[in-house]
Amino acid sequence: MPDDPFLLHWFLPTGGDGRDPGGVTAVQGRTSAATRRPAGIGYLTQVARAAEQAGFHSLLTPVGLGCVDPWILTSALAQHTDRIGFLVAFRAGLAGPTLIAQQADAFRRFAGGRLRLNVVTGGDPAEQRAYGDDLDHDQRYARTDEVMAVLRDLLRGERVDHRGEHLRIEDARLHDPAVQYPVPLYFGGASPAAEAVAARRADVQLLWGEPPAALAERIGRLRAAAPALRFGLRLHVISRDTAAEAWAEADRILAGFDPAAVRASQERFARMDSTGQARMTALHGGSADATALDVAPNLWAGIGLVREGAGTALVGSHDEVAQRLFEYHRLGIGEFILSGYPHLEEAYRVGEEVAPRLRALVAGAGAGVDAGARA
Repeated sequence: MPDDPFLLHWFLPTGGDGRDPGGVTAVQGRTSAATRRPAGIGYLTQVARAAEQAGFHSLLTPVGLGCVDPWILTSALAQHTDRIGFLVAFRAGLAGPTLIAQQADAFRRFAGGRLRLNVVTGGDPAEQRAYGDDLDHDQRYARTDEVMAVLRDLLRGERVDHRGEHLRIEDARLHDPAVQYPVPLYFGGASPAAEAVAARRADVQLLWGEPPAALAERIGRLRAAAPALRFGLRLHVISRDTAAEAWAEADRILAGFDPAAVRASQERFARMDSTGQARMTALHGGSADATALDVAPNLWAGIGLVREGAGTALVGSHDEVAQRLFEYHRLGIGEFILSGYPHLEEAYRVGEEVAPRLRALVAGAGAGVDAGARA
C-alpha cells in the first residue's frame, strides 16, 4: 500500500457528463442537461488523461444499469494512459468470485498493477431485480461477505474451497497469479450489516460526505471493530477563486433543477433499502429550499436532490475547500474520491488549485483558514 499521507482520486462519468448533475441510472432515467457530453471512449479518455495530468492517483469507475461496463471501459483507458490507476466497481454476487478474480488478475497483469476494486452490494431493489437478483438487504450483504472472502484469497494466489449460505466454491485457483500486485478492496455501506462486512473484509471503507461529526461517530465505531481499516470519502467539489463565485455556481445548479425531476428522484430514493441513501436524503429532506441545503460549513446537499448515492458537495473558495478536506483528513480519512461538473474541466481545477493547498495543510506547511459557510 502507498506511503502517501492521503490519496486523491477522481470520478469517471460513465453515464454521460455536463455542467449539471442529474440522474445517473437507467432505472431512474437521465436528464439531457446532465448528459450533453455522451460517455464515449474519446471523451472519457480526455477525462482520464486530464485526471492523470492533474495528479490524481486513480479513477473510480461506477457500476450500474446507467453505466458502461467498468471492466471493458477501464481496459480500454489503460491503453490511453500511463500512470493513473483504476478503482473498478463491480456488483458482488452478480458474477462468481472466481471469474471476478480472473478478470482482476488479468487487468493487473496487463495494466501494470494499476488496479483497485470497489465492491458494491447494491441498494436499489428495483435495479437488483433488473439484474436477476431478488435477495433482501441483509442477504445481499451476507453474500458480499462470502464474495470478498473468496476473492481476496484467490488474488493472494491461494487455492480456495468454500461452502457458505450463498456460495459453493470447489478447488478454485488462479493460473500463475500476479501476486506481486496486491489489489486493495474498497467497500461502502452504512447499515449494521454493511459495517460488519467492512470490519471483516475491507481494506478501505468508503463514506459519503456527511457533516464531520456524523462521520466521526461512524469512524470511531468501525475503528474499534477493525483497527487496520482505512477510510475514504466520496464528495463532489464546487471550488472557485472566491466563495461568492462558488456559491453562485451552486445556486445556478439548483435553479436549473426541474421540480418534477426532483420529486421523481426523491420518490425513487424513498423506495430504496440503502441506509447510506437514507442518510443522504435526511440531510435535505427532499427540500429544494436553498437555506435547507447548507448542512455544515461549506457542505451543500443540493446535488442529492436529483442524484443517487454521493449527494453532497464542498462549496467555497479553493482555500475553504482544502481546509474542509483537511478537517475530514484529521478525522482519519486518508483517501478522497472527488468529482465536479463537468468532470473534464474540474479535474484540472481541483488538481491544480485544491490539491496543492490540501497537501500543504497535511504537510503542516500551510496555516489553517478560518473558513465558514456562505460569504
